[in-house]
Order: sequence, then C-alpha cells, then structure tokens
Amino acid sequence: MGFMKTHFTEHDASGGTAAASRPPAATLVGAVKTYGAGPDTVRALDGVDVAFDAGAFTAVMGPSGSGKSTLLYCSVGLDRLSEGSALIGQADLDALDDRELTLLRRQRVGFVFQSFNLIPSLSARENITLPLDLARRAPDQGFFDELAGVLGLSALLSRRPSQMSGGQQQRVAVARALLGRPDIVFADEPTGNLDSRGGAEVLAFLQHAARARGQSIVMVTHDPAAASYADRAVFLRDGRLVADLATPTRESVLAELQRVTP
Repeated sequence: MGFMKTHFTEHDASGGTAAASRPPAATLVGAVKTYGAGPDTVRALDGVDVAFDAGAFTAVMGPSGSGKSTLLYCSVGLDRLSEGSALIGQADLDALDDRELTLLRRQRVGFVFQSFNLIPSLSARENITLPLDLARRAPDQGFFDELAGVLGLSALLSRRPSQMSGGQQQRVAVARALLGRPDIVFADEPTGNLDSRGGAEVLAFLQHAARARGQSIVMVTHDPAAASYADRAVFLRDGRLVADLATPTRESVLAELQRVTP
C-alpha cells in the first residue's frame, strides 16, 4: 500500500537537528533474542546495536522474519532479551522488576500493536484514555479532541470495538498510544489495516508528533512509502542490523530493501 503525503501546520523541519543534541530515547546493546533450544534454536535478534534518537521518527524495515517485531517488543520490555541490554532513556530494563517495568511503560512509553489490543467492553473514548486512567492522570482535553479529529474518531467515541472496522480500531490504538505524550512510541505496522488516505493521515500525525512535539517514534513497516515519512530507516536481515538510511525516500528505501532481501 502506498501513502500520499499530507502535512500539518506548525511543521518544524528542524526536529532532526534538535533530536541530535538529546540522549537516545531507546537503545539496544548487543541484543540477542533466542527461541527454542538445541538444533531448533532460532536467533530472532543476533547482536543488534542500535540507538533510537530522541525526537526523531525511525522506521524499522526488513524481510519477513528478519526480527523487526522482536526488536520492538524487546526494546520496550514486552519480551526479555536473552543477552545484551535494552534501555529506555537511561533506564536499563533488565534492572527493573515487573512492577517497575510496568510503571515505566505506563509513564514514558506508548505502543501500537498490530492486533489493536483494545478492551472489548470499553468504548473508543475509554480505550483511548485507559493508560491515563490507570496512571490516575487527567487527559489534556484539547489534545484529545485534536487526536480524535485528525484520526477520524470524533463521531465514533461512544462505540465499542465490535462496532468499529479494523481500520477504526487501529486509529483508536494510535490515539491511545499518543494521548499521554509519552517519551517514545513504538508502533508495529500501525497503518496495516488502513486505506491509503487513513494511512497517510496517521503517518503524517506521527511525523508531526516527532518534528513539532519532540516525541520519539519507532515504527515497524514493510512499506517504502510509509518509511518515507521517517527521519531514518534501519534495516534488519536474519536478526542483524544490516543498513541505516538517513532521510529515507520511497525510492531509496525500496532500493535498500531489494539489496538486503535474499
């Protein structure tokens, strides 16, 4: 699926420069993740070193089975590394117990899952505000309204997930991840269930969140057009980081994908 560019006002093209002066939002050092044992062992990550810049939008790409989603889940502590370190800011996730890790994710991290992960019994509004409700924080109503408007949810806020399409549910998941203005948002194929127009709107909003609001975005995608919204694209193959592309365009990403795909 290809996405046509859309733009927000107050676009700040200097975001990448500002981001470079800040410590990384997330870092993997010597990251190894294995599944299984003996001859059936799979190395989903095989010694990955990568830092995700603060205030920047990074796309993670690679062939199917290259370790993209595993990288995302290990970066946020939803899956533990077999070897190496994962950090959010300067917090080493391995040094945190389950309660501390949950609190860190609640306060500083947003996550958009491929499968939405919405609560069936809650309305769209309640799903969006759930992380803030759990943290006992009141949402910024102005920002809530902006998110709902941009993502086409204003008329759907009273509906439950079963009353919404897959694309609408994905928009709810994106709004939920962004509402608390977390330090970093990890998104696993956030436009995979959206049409071209809806996908372009979501991508433009993620770009805006990084460049104008200073949020850090790390997005797994298979689509070169989606990756072209990012400030940077990193490429995995067989669990290893094999390329790192600045200021990606659809054409440069496609060429790199063809180079790294067996």
